[in-house]
Amino acid sequence: MRKLLHSELLEKRISHEMAFSVKKHPVLLIVDSIRSVYNIGSIFRSADSAGIDEILLCGYSPIPPREDLSKTALGADETVAWRYYKECKDAIKECKEKGYTVLAVELTTNGIAYDALTSDHFPLALVVGNEVSGIDDSILTLCDGAIEIPMYGVKHSLNVAVASGIIMYEAVRAYRTHFNE
Repeated sequence: MRKLLHSELLEKRISHEMAFSVKKHPVLLIVDSIRSVYNIGSIFRSADSAGIDEILLCGYSPIPPREDLSKTALGADETVAWRYYKECKDAIKECKEKGYTVLAVELTTNGIAYDALTSDHFPLALVVGNEVSGIDDSILTLCDGAIEIPMYGVKHSLNVAVASGIIMYEAVRAYRTHFNE
């Protein structure tokens, strides 16, 4: 075993021009009022790697173009589709009108485990919230349910960018498993 060379990685990489024409997974990430530009940049980078369809940025979340965001995202802000909504509820409403299941990524009294997604959950929109307060209760009530990442240690939270990466990849794994992709 050896680490792949940069030139070998480049051979596997799609071009910026192709980024919007390749088939994406039917997963959206709704990002509500994340304050850190670095968390947003990291979310873009993970979304690009996972091949999700789009990011919906809401509230006071920083939006591209921003040099600090793009630097953290390694330019993924130019290869992942995104839209901005002043109100998260409008993004959720639009997703539901388009047939998406909307799941909050939050610890709740009635959430499903992150590895329990079924084919019925797709297309899927995942909602992540603020670094400190999580998803606002008024937004939580608009969701079809909640999905949670198990916590085995003392802390019962993850950085929002880390949690977003985990949940996007798990959603993509579930989709590819259920739909044989």
